[in-house]
Amino acid sequence: MRDTILKVEHVTKSYTGHKALDDVSLEVPRGAVYGLLGPNGAGKTTLIRVINKITIADSGSVTLDGKPLTSAEVFNIGYMPEERGLYKKMRVGEQALFFARLKGLERGEAERRLKAWFERLNIADWWARKVEDLSKGMAQKVQFIATVVHEPKLLIFDEPFSGFDPINANMLKEEILGLRDRGATIIFSTHNMASVEEICDHITLINKSRNILSGSVEEIRRRAGGNIFEVIHKSDAESLVSTLEDKAMPLGESRGVVGGYHQTKIHVMKDGDLKEVIALLNDRCGLRSINEVIPSMNDIFIRAVNGTL
Repeated sequence: MRDTILKVEHVTKSYTGHKALDDVSLEVPRGAVYGLLGPNGAGKTTLIRVINKITIADSGSVTLDGKPLTSAEVFNIGYMPEERGLYKKMRVGEQALFFARLKGLERGEAERRLKAWFERLNIADWWARKVEDLSKGMAQKVQFIATVVHEPKLLIFDEPFSGFDPINANMLKEEILGLRDRGATIIFSTHNMASVEEICDHITLINKSRNILSGSVEEIRRRAGGNIFEVIHKSDAESLVSTLEDKAMPLGESRGVVGGYHQTKIHVMKDGDLKEVIALLNDRCGLRSINEVIPSMNDIFIRAVNGTL
């Protein structure tokens, strides 16, 4: 069993008229990719800022490797925020060196590591160009490199794939998994549930400033399994919801399939309601088929936020 590298205990943070974090606790296993999930405004960014000592919690504690997190320990963390920030008039290589030196690397070692990363991510030709000439995707690659170049124990990426095309997003996923395999621990904040299933080992879901769900992805999917069904039917979305009433809930939007049918995932609330749900769908919605499915992280996310998990 993995030991814990980061422990957040009973952290609370309030701003005027708003409680951003309400008694949040979590434990991040060493060497894992840990997904931090939640709707907009749930408190994820505030928690990340507390972990990075950018924001001071009102109460609670954060420990890294068993020691209280201090400003000095923040050098053991690499953080790539969602709001990207590069100095547009600087040369790309000069900018990357500036960030690497801030993280404590000597100039020669910093340049050696940076140029290796630039080659790896296919931006070596941009070393001497100005930052303002970079596309959004290339600028994000530079910021990714600046985040990882000092090889910290803990890496935190906030929506790292936004703005990337599928090829470069896949490249970045492979690099993140490679960092994990070489011993780094990664906190990965995202709205992209497909990415969670692909690369996360553990997750915490924050909603309305509280931790409402934590655990390994495999364990959570197993625990949430059952009573998720894929239904193919003739009904529109409004009629489907009306028919299901309080016995089942659609998960996401319906999509059209061949023959004028619609395909919808539903969650049946109670085991004993399944026969009645099938009868209702058959009588009122032109039921063609119904099949049980393993819940996706997207399904689990919707159910958890709606309080039906």
